[in-house]
Amino acid sequence: MSLPNSHFADAAKDIKYRSGARPMHDYLLLNAEEAPEQVAYIFYGREISWKELADSSRRLAGFLRKKGIAKGDQIGLYLQNCPQYVIAHYAIQMLGAVITPLNPLYKSAEVEYQLENAGARAVICGTDLYPMVEAVRDKLSQLDLVVTTSYADYLPGLPTLPVPDDLALAHATPDNTFDLVSAIDRALPINRPESVDFDNDIALMTFTSGTTGRPKGAMLPVGAATFKTAALFQSNGLEQDSTALAIAPFCHIAGMCLGVYAGIYGRWTTVILPRFDPETTAQALEKYKVDMWYSIAPMNRAILSLPDIQSRDLSSLRFNPSTSFGIPVTKSLADEWKALTGCQMYEASYGLSETHTMDTYMPRDAIVWGSCGKPMPGNDIRIVDIKTGNELPPGQSGEIAVGNNYVFKGYKNRRDATNETLKNGWVYTGDVGYLDENGYLFFTGRIKEMIKCSGYSVFPEDVEALMLNHPAITQSVAVGVPDENRGESVKLFVVLKPGYASEVSEQDIIDWAKDNMAAYKYPRYVEFRDSLPTTSAGKVLRRLLKDE
Repeated sequence: MSLPNSHFADAAKDIKYRSGARPMHDYLLLNAEEAPEQVAYIFYGREISWKELADSSRRLAGFLRKKGIAKGDQIGLYLQNCPQYVIAHYAIQMLGAVITPLNPLYKSAEVEYQLENAGARAVICGTDLYPMVEAVRDKLSQLDLVVTTSYADYLPGLPTLPVPDDLALAHATPDNTFDLVSAIDRALPINRPESVDFDNDIALMTFTSGTTGRPKGAMLPVGAATFKTAALFQSNGLEQDSTALAIAPFCHIAGMCLGVYAGIYGRWTTVILPRFDPETTAQALEKYKVDMWYSIAPMNRAILSLPDIQSRDLSSLRFNPSTSFGIPVTKSLADEWKALTGCQMYEASYGLSETHTMDTYMPRDAIVWGSCGKPMPGNDIRIVDIKTGNELPPGQSGEIAVGNNYVFKGYKNRRDATNETLKNGWVYTGDVGYLDENGYLFFTGRIKEMIKCSGYSVFPEDVEALMLNHPAITQSVAVGVPDENRGESVKLFVVLKPGYASEVSEQDIIDWAKDNMAAYKYPRYVEFRDSLPTTSAGKVLRRLLKDE
């Protein structure tokens, strides 16, 4: 049984766009007309105006078109956060081509897998990352064009923030590649962007594991980015002409929404950092009087732990949604952050690649700690019975289903996986949660990561949340391990707070858990770790720990 989708047309009317339902690159061009000299992006002190950003994107689009790139072609973007990423992103979309972002942490085998599965005709990458492409270039059947760029080309003579060594490497153009800056300088700009179908043409193919399996290319329509960005502004009461800090990877859907789209839609000035460093981030917040920052909770904790942080002026910050990766966004952490900055920190949102993320928002005047907030305007969330697919009432846990007019169109060349996930316009997320009586969403786990202990369903996130009440634990991850008597038992990987290593044992943790949670789900095994493996976005790699 699948949910109806007839209400989506009415729901979409709830969105009030800044300047109409139009592609995001149109908003870039609009900014260049309305505020040509205003600073759009800052990269270690190098300022890029709206005029320069739009002109560079139009010229790069002209170069790509001359090289044969056309509407519908797949183009890989394999870069750290930098101005070139934004320029390339909009150049590709101006042609009606499709962006497929690659994580800059990927190695050659991962690059080969994604570019080949996407059918990429071109890739734009950093010179630091080109060796990964070069190693598999002969294996990529459709790859015709490689454009490379040196991050140093967009660094100022006198940087205003500490620059990582790998970003400052001298300019170089590898053999058999085209240099991005030279292409921009020499190409004629396109006169106008390619005409696109806002509702149906594909603009982005982001690779995700979805509910299970190896990464698959989720095909997102042109309108998804504008729709979700407008909903973000509308639900949070955001304004134009702010200053944002973008650290989350642009290759990740959340980092893309806040670092590549929100600044364009809101005509913000965005300060780009390619990675998180507590001291550099604190300097950026203070120097540029940043008022908008999307963080993950460990970032906030690391800044709070800087030795001289109380002497810094971070009072400009007024909007700081944060995601619970590694450690949760709790009222206690938020209170510490507010005491330092004056800014109310809270859980950012629930979302996934297939829905262009940002499916919920947290009302700043009605925060519910532990929840993911309420559905975004124009977005619907239902909880359905995992076995029957029937909608469940408030308070009952089931699979989270998300519906709106701009969810993904399917996984490229994976009809089986598409049919499993996309039903009648609804994305069946593979996540488990419930809605309370006031419409707040609570995420409790993933169906595929569910642990079956003596016939009971145990969700790892539930165990981890309970274990954070232990005074010695700063972080934990629960996985299922085989148990010949119980089917599975819970094993807990634990990172202790400083000073506790000699104070508690693994058995102490087990005994505490036994006293503080149901008998069927307390961990039978505990292993202490100095740290836990995470993705570049800070999400703990539970699967890697389970495979061990």
